[in-house]
Amino acid sequence: MNHKKIVRIKNKYNLITKVRRRNPYKVIMKKTKEHRTFKNILNRNFNQNNPRKVFCTDITYLPFNSRMAYLSAVKDIATREIVGWNLSPHLQMDIVLGTIKSMEDNLTISSFKDILIHSDQGFHYTSPDYASRVKQLGLRQSMSRKGNCIDNSPMESFFGHFKDEVDYKNCKTFEELRALTLEYINYYNEERCQWDLRKMTPAQYRNHLLLIGN
Repeated sequence: MNHKKIVRIKNKYNLITKVRRRNPYKVIMKKTKEHRTFKNILNRNFNQNNPRKVFCTDITYLPFNSRMAYLSAVKDIATREIVGWNLSPHLQMDIVLGTIKSMEDNLTISSFKDILIHSDQGFHYTSPDYASRVKQLGLRQSMSRKGNCIDNSPMESFFGHFKDEVDYKNCKTFEELRALTLEYINYYNEERCQWDLRKMTPAQYRNHLLLIGN
């Protein structure tokens, strides 16, 4: 049928065609064919005793005030400390690159060489831009098996605590959400004691591990 006839029929009967929005993940994935995955080096070995050796990272959704924000974070598996994070109103590549920059700024260490950073197989982490940046720092990439969120459960655990304990849905503005996120992460690292960390905070437990390691 000629497309002009279809338009006339639609106008005559006030018909509206529903158009599905493009999936943002698929759009970004199609921009490059250079995306690659990495071996699951971590392999659920979450029992780590050396700080600044094994990190995990991920992104979660934070709906608020009929809008959406995205929280990206890096967690030290040994200490459970959040060592870098970034909050963004979108899912462009700068959300993870900004998270890596935050990690660089927060950690006063001489080198990131051979630190393992584990993620899922999302398009951010398979991106050549991300892989290039972590390689420049000397980090080693590890990835969960496809469809296995348990492979990155330490990060899922933090996001779960965040969503249980932070009243983020009632934030009116993105700036308010950012301030609330900063407040909680500082609280989580410096004040929130955890039973499995000998009732210490992540920051206290990090210092404890460094002390006994020496």
